[in-house]
Amino acid sequence: MNSSDGGTGAGENTPRSGPRATYPTQQSPTSRRRWFIALSALVVVVGLALAALGYSKFANPEVSGEASGYQILNPSTVAVQITITRRDPGQPAACVVRGRSADGDETGRREILIPPGTQTQVGVHTEVSTSKPPVIGEVFGCTTDVPAYLTAPSEP
Repeated sequence: MNSSDGGTGAGENTPRSGPRATYPTQQSPTSRRRWFIALSALVVVVGLALAALGYSKFANPEVSGEASGYQILNPSTVAVQITITRRDPGQPAACVVRGRSADGDETGRREILIPPGTQTQVGVHTEVSTSKPPVIGEVFGCTTDVPAYLTAPSEP
């Protein structure tokens, strides 16, 4: 060993400066294999945990809506028949129904309130006013998180 590789040639095992002091010695193939196996196992465990979390959150939504039919009433209105399915029918829901034009743009939107009831599946009919001639009416989405402005008026 000489001074250019960090050693003094005096029989020391750990250099104090130079390339051998800066860069570690090679790891054994066994050590690298252990790291690879450990990190691979960690990735698999994290992936399974994320998959379980996603499944529990999105597999069975509290409420879902589906357009069961639509009818173009005139160049600025589409009537949409939707079916709402709720896990808890005693809970109100809100759905966004929209009309789309031939170019795919959303040209009209309406939020509707589905009041609490006794059936898990409910059919609702609504009309959506559009700014361009509609070609389809569809459900954009539903939620049980009903905005305050959609609540049913209280009876006197």
